[in-house]
Amino acid sequence: MKTTGTIAAALLALAMGAAGCGGDDDSGDRGGSSSKPARLVVSAASSMTRAIEECAPRFGDQEDAAVKLSFGGSDELAAQIQQHAPVDVYAAANTKLPDKLHADGLLEEPVAFATNEFVLAVPRDSGIGSVEDLTEPGTKIAIGSESVPIGSYTRETLAKLPPDQEKAILANVRSNEPDVKGIVGKLTQGAADAGFVYVTDVSAAGDDLKAIKLPGELQPQVTYGAGVVSRAKQPELARAFVDGLTQGACADSLKKAGFGPAP
Repeated sequence: MKTTGTIAAALLALAMGAAGCGGDDDSGDRGGSSSKPARLVVSAASSMTRAIEECAPRFGDQEDAAVKLSFGGSDELAAQIQQHAPVDVYAAANTKLPDKLHADGLLEEPVAFATNEFVLAVPRDSGIGSVEDLTEPGTKIAIGSESVPIGSYTRETLAKLPPDQEKAILANVRSNEPDVKGIVGKLTQGAADAGFVYVTDVSAAGDDLKAIKLPGELQPQVTYGAGVVSRAKQPELARAFVDGLTQGACADSLKKAGFGPAP
């Protein structure tokens, strides 16, 4: 019996050892799970859609990361971050919103990474040729809402006109859109005769639209800013992505799309 008890004890010890080895295997499996591509969430102004969609996959391949993109009005995306949405990178069509998030402790220090040109957009066959033409009664104009950068730039530009022209143009505004995509959509669908957007949006529309340059004295300074969200789950990846907006794959895509360098 004593021998039998010794053998039983030995078998129990072996079983426990095997269980221990199994535990090591499980730990290895968890390590394998952690080796899956990290998920990076990027919220960017809708005017950057074409450029960021082009470069994000290359960044993901380089960094072994799965990049999830979310586009919209810069103000809407900022509001989501204020509500602690799970976002790693925020890129806006101005520097005001990133600066505000940074002041509130919600964004690491932002950087200016690109510029854009503010233009008047009209359908390709339109007879409109200048801002002055927008004062004609019955002209349907689409602009950005006041809280979104494109809307702020629009109002800044119109405020530089003689008061009677500004008043006449604003009287012809038929819609205030949440982002540039909304303005472009109104133009391409025939719901608007003219709208203020960025030159990159006109380029992205192909042959549907044409851009009318504005006089230098009416041009606002359009500068884009980006930063790493303070609560980012992937802060290192996020910093690498932001760096790439000024020098890297995304910087190249922005240039190709018609964006200018940071001032």
